[in-house]
Amino acid sequence: MAIIDGFLFFSFMVSIWFFCTFILKSLKNHTSSGTKIRHPPSPPALPIIGHLHLLGSVLGTSLHSLAQRYGPFIQLRMGVSTCYVVSDAEIAKEVLKTNEMNFVSRLQFDTTDCNIYEGSGFITAPYNAYWRFMKKLCMTRLLNTSQINQLVHLREDEMKKLVESMISISERGESCDLRQAIMTMTNNVICRMSMSTRCLGDGANNEAREIKDLVLQVSLLGGKLSAGNVLGPLAKLDLFGYGRQLRIALDKFDRLVERIIKEHEEKEMEGTVRSEGMDLMDILLEISRDPNAEMKLTKKEIKAFFLDIMMAGTDTSAISVQWVIAELINHPKVFKKLRDEINSVVGPNRLVRESDIPNLPYLHTVVKETLRLHPPSPVVLRASIEDCQINGFDVKANTRMLVNVYTIQRDPNLWKDPEEFIPERFAANHNTNSSQMEMKGQIFNFFPFGSGRRGCPGVTLALAVVQSSVAVLVQCFDWKAKDGEKIDMQEGSGFSMGMAKPLVCYPITHMNPFELGLDMAEPE
Repeated sequence: MAIIDGFLFFSFMVSIWFFCTFILKSLKNHTSSGTKIRHPPSPPALPIIGHLHLLGSVLGTSLHSLAQRYGPFIQLRMGVSTCYVVSDAEIAKEVLKTNEMNFVSRLQFDTTDCNIYEGSGFITAPYNAYWRFMKKLCMTRLLNTSQINQLVHLREDEMKKLVESMISISERGESCDLRQAIMTMTNNVICRMSMSTRCLGDGANNEAREIKDLVLQVSLLGGKLSAGNVLGPLAKLDLFGYGRQLRIALDKFDRLVERIIKEHEEKEMEGTVRSEGMDLMDILLEISRDPNAEMKLTKKEIKAFFLDIMMAGTDTSAISVQWVIAELINHPKVFKKLRDEINSVVGPNRLVRESDIPNLPYLHTVVKETLRLHPPSPVVLRASIEDCQINGFDVKANTRMLVNVYTIQRDPNLWKDPEEFIPERFAANHNTNSSQMEMKGQIFNFFPFGSGRRGCPGVTLALAVVQSSVAVLVQCFDWKAKDGEKIDMQEGSGFSMGMAKPLVCYPITHMNPFELGLDMAEPE
């Protein structure tokens, strides 16, 4: 009987929700003067779920199929949530540049009941004084070129450990899941830059390891809760328990980071100087104590920033490196051309360094072409602040806008043979203003890191990690696919669109820098 009552109550709630949604939609389709609002075209929808049935587990490829069928600017309804999808470079420019200040806010998801850092995060913060302060801080102190260069030895040390682990696997004649190996490296890079400790492998800190695991858990649960927003008011019921799980994970994360903060504060009071220099936590704590700072940073905001950078800085870089190596295995001529360039610039007597990267133009083209086909942010999420018009259609305030980077970067009107891996298409742009504009998202046929004020603030660090990782893996190893000559390039589920299948392959040592007694040092 209780089960039947529960089902009837749930059915009643769904009916009320559907009725209210229908009434609100009818009202929103007209302005206060009675003029009908002009919406973009929309595919046929189903009652209640809208267009959810048209979206598969891989968002980027689903939107790509819809764009090819219904056009470059469409309206989708996902449950109670309505959004517009842009799949055209000129319309994207209209949204992200011409009307940038109206779309400068990120898309917000309602997780207020379970997110203890709600209102304190940087990445999803609205465009306000706090966000501008943190963006300026990233550009001048935290993620600027000077700070990144100051910690280059940390990244090169982790690259060295990656090479050592691959050589050990090669000597045993074993295969490896390359994504997991790269994830270990990128996680350790971020942990050491952020709090001066490794989170995986030798010398790993137990707290850092647990923080890394919690960040992964928070990322997965956050994605599930964001998807749950299609239920509207019913999402508040937390029917699947994701909200409760997220709150527990964030509470644990908060306690662990609080201990890390206290350790940093104690070392500061003792006057202990870290051999690795100031990490990001040191800088944030210094600013929080600065009476002349533009804003007073709270510990809650520091913890939220720390969560943001851990979530944004590890998975996406590892996925990008994985895609590059997969494309190179499938294109041996490109692989050989890249190795020849590295050998001609670096020579046979030392391991490639970050300082060599500017002198490796073909490496730049290989990475760019991979980012074109497999962008780390396949969809840019924004929301309108005020009413406006885009491509001749009416866009009301608070409208959700999805800019489909994945489709734009494969548009046959913009790219010759868009589905093919051809690094040479970027060769003419190396070391030019055009190249700089690309990475800053000001050329709207290629903007893998977003665009404008809300573009990725860590693009310099991300490129340093990706390019250096690819360079050492190509310089030191040949790669053989475990299950045949070709790698399966199918995209997997998740917002970052990693590979559907693990990149399992055999590393075959081509150059052993440790056998030759070499290290990462500059040649004499």
